Amino acid sequence: MIAVGCSGGPDSLALTRLADRWARARGASILALIVEHGLRPESAAEADATAAALAARGIATRVLPLVLPPGPRLQERARMARRAALLAACRAAGAPHLLLAHHAEDQVETILFRALRGSGPRGLAGMAAVTAAPEALILRPLLGQPKARLAASLKGWGMDPVDDPSNRNPRFARARLRDAGPGLLDAIPFARRRARHAREEAARMAAAVRLLPEGCAALDVAALGQDRVACRVMAALIRAIGGRAHAPAEAAVAALLARGTGTLGGARWLPGGRWLVREAAAGGWDAATGLWDGRFRLPAPPAGHHWGPLGAGAAGFRARFRHLPAAALAALPALRREADGMLALVPHLAYDALGSALLDPLYFAPLAGPVTECHPSGDFHGPRAFSRGAPTPCSPYAGSEPGEGECDT
Repeated sequence: MIAVGCSGGPDSLALTRLADRWARARGASILALIVEHGLRPESAAEADATAAALAARGIATRVLPLVLPPGPRLQERARMARRAALLAACRAAGAPHLLLAHHAEDQVETILFRALRGSGPRGLAGMAAVTAAPEALILRPLLGQPKARLAASLKGWGMDPVDDPSNRNPRFARARLRDAGPGLLDAIPFARRRARHAREEAARMAAAVRLLPEGCAALDVAALGQDRVACRVMAALIRAIGGRAHAPAEAAVAALLARGTGTLGGARWLPGGRWLVREAAAGGWDAATGLWDGRFRLPAPPAGHHWGPLGAGAAGFRARFRHLPAAALAALPALRREADGMLALVPHLAYDALGSALLDPLYFAPLAGPVTECHPSGDFHGPRAFSRGAPTPCSPYAGSEPGEGECDT
């Protein structure tokens, strides 16, 4: 089964129709996942109508309702919640692939928006056609197709796309950028840098970095170097280990490399240069994303317990885990009883006073995604995401997933 993110808009409906035709020709099926954000009074009825229309065409559907509290950064929070909901549904359905309908204009919009925000080469590379997540492989098969061609592919299908007025609301910067007009794709050279940068970074990662499932990295300083490639590699590592959505500025990373030690973006480069660890784990567990401290995907804490950093409790494990620095141990997630603060579970260190199955699932799944990509040959180079120690494929530039008509940040 293949999952398809379908908002009901023209782009995602076109992808749904194309994917359904492709799957049927091969004796397979698709599952249309419809995220209902609850941001407009009519959105629930629109989602139900889209689901009913697809079901009438023999396409399995599932509506995923979200509850987003009001406040700033609404679109960004909606993207993160939508990504988490889609991937969770893939896992529940046993669908190893998730198709998203981003097209050529979405790619241009992403690059321009990032350029206006001062993004570096990594951000200006645009969206990746393949992004790995612990739950499913995210595919964007339409990145090279213009929006008009997708709309044309709906002719004769008899479904009217949903019109979301927020995509034209000038209150949002992306809507204002969208109004600048089409025809910009040929003027944007940045996307061509992706393959070259990815090859350079993968080779440097393979030579200089070992990313561990405990959320830290062992570095070979001499192999890492201090050039532009080293800056991009270190920025990606800092973003992942610090649990941040975005990498630090290139100038700040270059200064850190020159010093050979220090803190930046929530990560701490220990003296001697061998270890990059989390500076201080303090974030809580986010029910919307399932992430703790922006780094680890953990199950919901049971009643009477809470997730937090191991902290000073790491001292009791030092004798058995001397292959890791004390700072890395202290930043690991630990489950404690709320009544007295006693340790109940430290999954990475195989400590379980509950006698439960909470050791599964456990993922090092940084907020901004993995830090390197698959080699075209299919071999994996450099650091990998881990599921209880088992590597899964990684992909470059992975981050919050854009929704229909809007692009990631």
